[in-house]
Amino acid sequence: MNHQKMKSMTTLLLIFSIFTLPSFLTKTEADYLYHICPNTTTFTPNSTFQSNVNRLLSTLSSNANRSTGFYNATVQTPNNAVYGLFLCRGDVVGTDACETCVATATAQAPELCPVEKQAVIWYDDCMLRYSNESFFSTSAESPRVSMLNTQNITTEQTRFNQMVEASLNQVATEAANDTDKFATKQAKFTDQITLYSLGQCTQDLSAAACDQCFRGAIGRLPICCSGKQGGRILFPSCNVRYEIYPFYGQNATAPAPAPGAPPPPPPPPKGKSKTPTSTIVAIAVPISVSVLLFVVGYCCITRRARKKYNLAAAADQPSGENDITTVESLQFHFATIQAATSNFSDDHKLGEGGFGQVYKGTLSNGQEVAVKRLSRNSGQGTEEFKNEMVLVAKLQHRNLVRLLGFCLEGEEKILVYEYVPNKSLDCFLFDPEKQGQLDWSTRYKIISGIARGIMYLHEDSRLRIIHRDLKASNILLDGEMHPKISDFGMARIFGVDQTQASTNRIVGTYGYMSPEYAMHGHFSVKSDLYSFGVLVLEIISGKKNSYFFQTDAAEDLMSHAWKLWRDGAPLELLDPCLRDSYSRTEVIRCIHIGLLCVQEDPADRPTMQSIVLMLNSYSVSLPLPQQPAFFLQSRAMGNMLEATLDSTQSISKSSPSVYEGSITEVYPR
Repeated sequence: MNHQKMKSMTTLLLIFSIFTLPSFLTKTEADYLYHICPNTTTFTPNSTFQSNVNRLLSTLSSNANRSTGFYNATVQTPNNAVYGLFLCRGDVVGTDACETCVATATAQAPELCPVEKQAVIWYDDCMLRYSNESFFSTSAESPRVSMLNTQNITTEQTRFNQMVEASLNQVATEAANDTDKFATKQAKFTDQITLYSLGQCTQDLSAAACDQCFRGAIGRLPICCSGKQGGRILFPSCNVRYEIYPFYGQNATAPAPAPGAPPPPPPPPKGKSKTPTSTIVAIAVPISVSVLLFVVGYCCITRRARKKYNLAAAADQPSGENDITTVESLQFHFATIQAATSNFSDDHKLGEGGFGQVYKGTLSNGQEVAVKRLSRNSGQGTEEFKNEMVLVAKLQHRNLVRLLGFCLEGEEKILVYEYVPNKSLDCFLFDPEKQGQLDWSTRYKIISGIARGIMYLHEDSRLRIIHRDLKASNILLDGEMHPKISDFGMARIFGVDQTQASTNRIVGTYGYMSPEYAMHGHFSVKSDLYSFGVLVLEIISGKKNSYFFQTDAAEDLMSHAWKLWRDGAPLELLDPCLRDSYSRTEVIRCIHIGLLCVQEDPADRPTMQSIVLMLNSYSVSLPLPQQPAFFLQSRAMGNMLEATLDSTQSISKSSPSVYEGSITEVYPR
């Protein structure tokens, strides 16, 4: 091969290296992280709202090349407004990566959230958010996602955690006061380890709102990521992240030249280079190849790191199947719980449930929580404890209580929930002094909210969940008296196509359990329907089901309601304190629904989906209810039932907390 051919091939190699290297570095797809689409509010396919969502996504996509990496827009028609924005990570603003990420997000959004009116979708390089309610310039810390690198720091974990906190606090301060609401920081931990930190807010936030969002996010990191090599918290309005490798562009926040600093040296004058071409080629080719090899190696390392980077917790939204990682990320230290509750002071005690005591606590970041400390002889073992943690952490609905975390140290089993200020429904419903605070409109709202929450468990969540312990004390009320279903320690997960199951261990509360479950251990969604029916009748009457067993009447609440219904006097069931102000149509309809739910044959009970429809539409006709089951019970019974079925009888006769028989009066249908 002659010299001229060698020179030509070398030149071609140089050209190839120069032009293919940038294309290799260009990202062709966005790295998806997580999405949350609360299905509490949905739209009808092919509706005006869907058309507006499509217009919004198109508008956001067409503005992805904005120099700020942030854009918000509104598409509004009467009663169908859609608000949305995108935010690119600060170090990719102005690059193809930002445009690619936004294009990917807007294209995938209709697939990820096909009928939901609200969505938050996170990618490595950007975030997309839209809603039917305006959220601009408002800091939102929920829903949230926590992610962690599963590798641990092997040396000086305490000092590392302190450095993470200090670095991110500094990043938060800088980003909150930055025009682009973005900042990064590098800090030397050891000679071999450098800590890289990043923080970013949406640019519509004020400095104060951004700082508040950051403090909430940074406060979550010790819960999910203590001692881990990397972690991140994703909020709708801000996000923070740290790693021990450079995960952002190194010139992302290059400092501006100091005042009075000498200007940079001028570029060399243009002109013909005197350096021989062969020398340029000899230098450029090895450099290009070296850079290419470095990039390949770096991508392999970061990709391997990403494989170790697992989803830790999504705020109350069903995640993947990695329950262990999800549970670990929610863990609180016992010392943190002790400090929050003043060492479980009686002054902080909110009440006592079936499995332990509940305390009000305040975390170091000021967040109020409810702490459920399980008694050591509560009967709830590790299986039920983990069951409740995993279930509640994966659920998200306005009518379900939100699990924030847990503590499992030694013999201590503790659950940390969101604090619900008005305690539980029974505190109002069965207290003569507080009953009056529950007017009929509030009670109807509570009934409807409970129904929506159960429908979510049965139909709309990714898991079909049977609660198995619905009762007034497990319905919490928030500041606006919206109900939140709590206490999932007895809940069971069903498969997609599963309709019922059986158990030899009967657990639950007297008066709320369906006859097929109490007598034979069979449970299904219809078991929860029975409990809901009892709840509805209690809410209407203001009396506990057990009230009738404390009187001379040998019947339960369901039988009492049935006799009034059969005799044409259903309104006599109504709580006397409501007699002056109520909706006759709504009360009778709710009694009708309650009686449909407590029918003896599970097949006769409606689905919760149809119940919600019955509550929301008076045009839906209701079938006539049949005779409910009637149980004889001892007045000395306790509230909680735990019994074991054997192969020869329906329920153990040796336990004082069991049903002693079942009598059904047969009426023609």
